[in-house]
Amino acid sequence: MHYTYLGRTALKVSPVCLGTLNLGVRASDQESHAILDTALDRGINFVDTANQYGWQKHKGFTEEFLGSWFARGGGRREKTVLGTKVFNPMSDWPNDSGLSARHIIASCEDSLRRMGTDWIDLFQMHHVDLHAPWDEVWQAMETLTQQGKVRYVGSSNFAGWHISEAQEAAARRHFLGIVSEQSVYNLVTRHVELEVIPACRRYGVAVLPWSPLHGGLLSGILRKLSDGTAMKSSQGRAAQALEGHREAITGYEKLCADLGADPAEVGLAWVMSRPGVTAPVIGPRSLDQLEGALRALELELDEETLNRLDTLFPPIGNGGPGPEAWAW
Repeated sequence: MHYTYLGRTALKVSPVCLGTLNLGVRASDQESHAILDTALDRGINFVDTANQYGWQKHKGFTEEFLGSWFARGGGRREKTVLGTKVFNPMSDWPNDSGLSARHIIASCEDSLRRMGTDWIDLFQMHHVDLHAPWDEVWQAMETLTQQGKVRYVGSSNFAGWHISEAQEAAARRHFLGIVSEQSVYNLVTRHVELEVIPACRRYGVAVLPWSPLHGGLLSGILRKLSDGTAMKSSQGRAAQALEGHREAITGYEKLCADLGADPAEVGLAWVMSRPGVTAPVIGPRSLDQLEGALRALELELDEETLNRLDTLFPPIGNGGPGPEAWAW
């Protein structure tokens, strides 16, 4: 496994991050533990979750599930770079959501308890909170890092100007600030190329694309629908987007067939090839899907293939960062 640095930090992470949204929910407990063990054995040391994941059973379930995996010992916790998130409501109580200092600190304590660990490597703001002053946010994060409960702070679903504002506020406090940003990014959804990725590259912030296959839309959905094997790709984001992108998806699956490559592997390889990207967040429901993600690490797309993909899924405007993408 070739490791990379998490943004401007000295922390080394694998070039793919194991997302846990499906573990213990869409995958059985036994298979979920096997996915985690296999990923770690194969060198994937970066694991991502969120305090609300597992809401299908109860909020906090996925963190508890990870805690059960760490409790099996064998250095599982020590070898893992662990990320979780704070923002979304964990109950109906008014102060049990957002990025107030109260909620940030309470949420961290709750996550530590659920996962049975003493520290979180990457504590991520799941969304920007426009009601929370940055001095309040950073004061809470500073408290947690000083206590040794949090090592680094990340963001998710931020706009470029949010990242800039947050970093400038952190710099005034002589605090490291944001080291990573999780954004939805794939061939179908390329908005972050305009300002988010340029802002991240400017500030030395790692880019961690979530939904790199657009919920299964880029994993061979037409073939799966035809042979009746579509599961996640037949619902949610993928199903909603299919009709508007059917022509492009048809061409995409033909291109993948011409390459002799699995569509999921091509889609993931494309995201990993993008400038500024550190590690896409994958969410396997089976060992086969995990193996496919590992194969994508070895798949190099040549210039002709990249150009064909740009033709099928054009970048926004003139392509590249703004303002050149929409102006001269």
